[in-house]
Amino acid sequence: MKKERVLSGMQSSGKLHIGNLVGALSNWVKIQDTYDCYYFVADWHSLTTGYADPSYIKDSTKDLLINFLAAGLDPEKCTIFIQSRVREHAELHLLLSMITPLGWLERVPTYKEKQQELKERDLSTYGFLGYPLLQTADIILYRAKYVPVGIDQVPHLEISREIARRFNYLYKEIFLEPEALLTEFPKVVGVDGRKMSKTYENAIYLSDDPKVVEQKLRTMVTDPARVKKTDKGDPELSPVYQLHKIFSSKEEQDEVAAGCRTAGIGCIDCKKILIKNVFKVMEPIWTKRNELLHNPDILHDIADRGTAKAKKVAEETMQLVREAMGLY
Repeated sequence: MKKERVLSGMQSSGKLHIGNLVGALSNWVKIQDTYDCYYFVADWHSLTTGYADPSYIKDSTKDLLINFLAAGLDPEKCTIFIQSRVREHAELHLLLSMITPLGWLERVPTYKEKQQELKERDLSTYGFLGYPLLQTADIILYRAKYVPVGIDQVPHLEISREIARRFNYLYKEIFLEPEALLTEFPKVVGVDGRKMSKTYENAIYLSDDPKVVEQKLRTMVTDPARVKKTDKGDPELSPVYQLHKIFSSKEEQDEVAAGCRTAGIGCIDCKKILIKNVFKVMEPIWTKRNELLHNPDILHDIADRGTAKAKKVAEETMQLVREAMGLY
């Protein structure tokens, strides 16, 4: 029985942190046995906000591929490729730009949000405005049925559905209207208690040395009410406890929560339990990362094979698109 296709990608705009791991990458690994999964490094997307200094993209692309594999993506089960090496993404993006109303792009929720978030950058470019259009091309080029997203991201997928529908109406029924594959994206707090983000410099990165990870966790903020070990606290106010909910067992969560409320456990001991459990997740990733860093040929071979496979599918789609639009 033919598997339904899933498509997702990540920008090569910096190092991946544990928020990316538990929020998306672990789910990619989980579904690679169930679906025909295509996962890519979105290096062109990195230019939409980072065009002024693209020097980081090459190293970031390599690190992203390493993390894909270290987290458990298997090139025998899924297709891993690099966006810019499949030029059909750009061709379809151009053709879709001919039929997409400007107003559709301007109303995308993240358009104004990101402009506010990145005020220090000049984002008055078509590349930034057209980000959802390139994203649409990425998805429908492979005629993917599903895109793994959280519930809050479903509105962002709607423009891709509308553009696919408009193309099918104007020319020929070629594209699927991509559907959300709803997944749980837990909020991961950073070491300062805010959402984990490269922007806030509060992240624990997959590429961090074990000693660095331990130091970051040891110095995390806790419930401000617990100044002394004998002070009682509220675990729900502690960012450390929020990470326990992700990395620790239910029994350990109950233990540290009760200890916090009764002052039966100190913050240092609470963090030791968390460090142990974070390391359980990270240690196989560190081992695989080290192996790939010392064997770059493996990485190149996987990227080459995945890109060749993706390009074949993309070219088949573009043949249909060109014919439908009267291009030869």
